[in-house]
Amino acid sequence: MFYYVYVMESKHYDHLYIGYTRDLKRRAEEHNRGLNFSTKAYKPWKLIHYEAYINLDDAKRREKYLKTNQGARLLKRTLKEYFYNK
Repeated sequence: MFYYVYVMESKHYDHLYIGYTRDLKRRAEEHNRGLNFSTKAYKPWKLIHYEAYINLDDAKRREKYLKTNQGARLLKRTLKEYFYNK
């Protein structure tokens, strides 16, 4: 079983959310149903990126890194075409 680090983008606001989960489909549905306090005000959400890890600690470390300024810059470079073509 994998642990997923994911990036979601609000469809109506200029807002990204980064998290981790074992069940990516269920977690995306929870965000879109407003079950997460942090993302409820910005729904609906679209999954734009995810990474799979076998180890939970690796997934947590990656999530924490992507939430830093340096990690956010890396993410924007990684998804350069996506953000440019919006």
